[in-house]
Amino acid sequence: MAANERPTRTYSRASGGKTASGRTGGTATVSSRPRRRSGSGGGKRGRLSNLDWKIKLVLGFAALLLVVCVATGAVFAYYYHAYGHVVEQRLRQPLFAKTAKIYAAPREVRPKQKYSVQQIANDLVRAGYSTAGMPHPSQLGTFSISEDSIHIQPGPQSYHAPDGATAYTSKGVVTAIKGDDGQQLGAYELEPELITGLSDKNRGKRRLVTYDELPPDLVQAVMAIEDRRFFEHGGVNYYRVLGAMWNDLRTGHKEQGASTLTMQLSRGFFLTPQKSFKRKIIEVAITFQLEHRFTKKQIFTMYANEINLGQRGSFSINGFGEAAQAYFGVDVRDLTLPQSALLAGMIQRPNYLSPYRHPKRALERRNTVLDAMVETHAITKQQAQQAKAAPLSLAPFSVDEREAPYFVDLVRDKLTQRYGDRDINGEGLRIYTSLDPDLQTVATVAVENGMKQVDELVRRRYERHTRHGVVMTRQNITYPQVALIALDPHTGQVLALVGGRNYGFSQLDHAISQRPTGSVFKPFVYATAFNSSLTGVPLPGQQGVFTALTMLNDDDTTFSFDNGNVQYSPHNYKKENYGMMTARDALMKSQNVATVALAQMVGFDNVANLAHQAGITSAEATPAVALGAYNASPLEMAGAYTVFANNGVKIDPTMIASVRTSEGDVVDDFAPISKPVLDPRVAYLTLSLMRDVINHGTAEGVRGMGFMAPAAGKTGTSHDAWFAGFTSNLLCIVWVGNDDYSDVKLEGAKAAAPIWAEFMKNAVELPQYSDTQYFDPPAGITELSLDKNTNLIADASCPDDYTVAFLDGTQPTGTCDHPSGDQRNIFQKVFGLGNKSAPPVIPPAPANVVQPEAPTGANPSQGANAIPNGQQQKKKKGFFGKVFGVFKGDGKKQSQSNANPQQQNNDQQPQQPPPNGSPNL
Repeated sequence: MAANERPTRTYSRASGGKTASGRTGGTATVSSRPRRRSGSGGGKRGRLSNLDWKIKLVLGFAALLLVVCVATGAVFAYYYHAYGHVVEQRLRQPLFAKTAKIYAAPREVRPKQKYSVQQIANDLVRAGYSTAGMPHPSQLGTFSISEDSIHIQPGPQSYHAPDGATAYTSKGVVTAIKGDDGQQLGAYELEPELITGLSDKNRGKRRLVTYDELPPDLVQAVMAIEDRRFFEHGGVNYYRVLGAMWNDLRTGHKEQGASTLTMQLSRGFFLTPQKSFKRKIIEVAITFQLEHRFTKKQIFTMYANEINLGQRGSFSINGFGEAAQAYFGVDVRDLTLPQSALLAGMIQRPNYLSPYRHPKRALERRNTVLDAMVETHAITKQQAQQAKAAPLSLAPFSVDEREAPYFVDLVRDKLTQRYGDRDINGEGLRIYTSLDPDLQTVATVAVENGMKQVDELVRRRYERHTRHGVVMTRQNITYPQVALIALDPHTGQVLALVGGRNYGFSQLDHAISQRPTGSVFKPFVYATAFNSSLTGVPLPGQQGVFTALTMLNDDDTTFSFDNGNVQYSPHNYKKENYGMMTARDALMKSQNVATVALAQMVGFDNVANLAHQAGITSAEATPAVALGAYNASPLEMAGAYTVFANNGVKIDPTMIASVRTSEGDVVDDFAPISKPVLDPRVAYLTLSLMRDVINHGTAEGVRGMGFMAPAAGKTGTSHDAWFAGFTSNLLCIVWVGNDDYSDVKLEGAKAAAPIWAEFMKNAVELPQYSDTQYFDPPAGITELSLDKNTNLIADASCPDDYTVAFLDGTQPTGTCDHPSGDQRNIFQKVFGLGNKSAPPVIPPAPANVVQPEAPTGANPSQGANAIPNGQQQKKKKGFFGKVFGVFKGDGKKQSQSNANPQQQNNDQQPQQPPPNGSPNL
């Protein structure tokens, strides 16, 4: 036997026993030979092993998936239940209907305005009116136009009563307005324009639309690019959602794609922008809640009003209604196919696809939407090609022009002060304001252009010219801020307000910031002096009552006050002194020393108290008050200047005219608050000096800038630059200065006046301000042409003249060729009768004006209507008196009346002002 062979062993067992096979009976033979290993037998067992592993893996994955599904279902059920209460709470009130809305002031149509039929129609469309005869007329109102007339018919939701009217025009000018009852009207108010809503802290604007107002092309465009199966699915496209989640897991990025319109709406209404898987689950839960509660049309309507479509200035554009106006200037119902496709395409990334900033991107995205609409059979290829060939045709872009963000913030603050924690939005209040959107646009553009020039002036200050070019001596330059306020001087309504250079950069409203007023305060000094003239009492050291020709000392002077304990030595801005000069020239040239000298004559306390009456409450009775050393905000200064522009009546600036409920019921109406501060004659005398400032003085540069309407104003320069001025129907204040109160080192004439001039030049071109009038003097004022050399009445022998206004009885009587002023007729001269000159007779002030006190140095026993010492009441003339100019029985009294009453007061000592209380001004 070979060594490698094993013996064969045979076992024999008894019958009936078990064999090796386990069966009974027989024999079994077991071979001792080695077994052969077959390769095919081992592979079969390996395949079985691999199969077992795969089965276990599948089963394990299935078990894990089951656990995940169960857990996800449990979590989803929890959030569905939990957020059901959130949705319920959010939906208890209409989502948008209660949004508080801010409206502009009603536009007024008046005869003689430059206001064409088409302009009126455009303003009505912008306010929400529709053309008469349309299938769905606007509830605000309708209009119909012909070649030279337009008929306006307010609707049931109009701000106004339902009284219609027809405006007639000729060559672009309103000729007449007739009510539907046939009555001729002096004016007619149009519907107020919506400015913005107060619903969002992020300053969102929204115009609500219904599903029926959405054009079919817009609905199809949105569905084609955002959610093609919107009207078919139950709120979630499961395949797209799972695919997006898997892609997020694989890439590690949370792109959150595959959202349906309902899911996008869920995000916008109830969730934060934060991206997470938890938020996706909550989003789906809310989606099911919405799908369960609303129809598809209702969901699409909510989506159409909620979706963000970009930014314009400081306002976000929310919803297709607002977007249609913002981008194309049309009602949403009038959107064309290419316009609808553009808006639908912007949903993906509104700012990135902005047609203003990135027109090429916007066009490409629009065309992509059009192709998608062809795929969904919403339009034909031919329609798509025609739409692709259409230009963008955007409305003119404006940043914060009509929206007036600083104005809106002030309105919000005033409403909060008025109503406290009252839910203004919850009640859906309508707030009707004083804002004029057209004028706001003019103001914004003027500020933008003017500040570019100011920046250039500031930049030049740090330029140093060398052989190699211009070198900047300072890199970090601080550029000034700005404020502009325009109001109606007769109603106090704030028509336009710009509170800074850029609202997005800084929300600090400089229109209400307290700043030193500088020389724009000086007119109050001269008004105080004119006010003293009503008493008929001369100023200390003067031969007569104050007039525009009163001589003032402009030499450097040290003034004492506080019982001589304090010394004050002002200097003129350019260190120029003119010696003795008229009051007219002193204000026209804005001379500091002469103005302080005048303030001392009339009493610093009287100047300060007039300022208080006008609303400048910080003014104190010191010499510095004359130069505007005390603070006031530009808005307060605008209110103070109404004293001069409104016949002596001060009227507080107002922004809110009426607050009404969402149904139009009146909650509050706000009447202007006014009070008489100056006699109308005093106001006009001061105005006449400010008119010379613009025509011949420090502000004559505004005439060179093209502004030629009748106006009056005053420059101001301290640490800041100011300009204040007005026409017969518009008052405007401009301020330029640094936030850190450092010296801006720019004159008001160079920094603020150019902004004012551009604003006013363009403002008077608007229809509502085109009827600017000349300033008419009130009764009791005489205007004379005076010779520049002698300051006497000009005649043919002295043609070099100028115009000055006088209180009746205070004007000069001599002419330039008769300096003695002997104006008697030939009989009086032959017989030596009559007076060469008569003392002034000051008519009484109107009954509703508080009478002025006598100035410092005046006789306190004299009232406002007192006649100067020695002056007798005028007597009725007889026949000879009419011929020869003498009174009956003059005798001794006539000689007394010839005495100069002014000379009798020259030696009086200055009297102290009252220690407490404000003098009557």
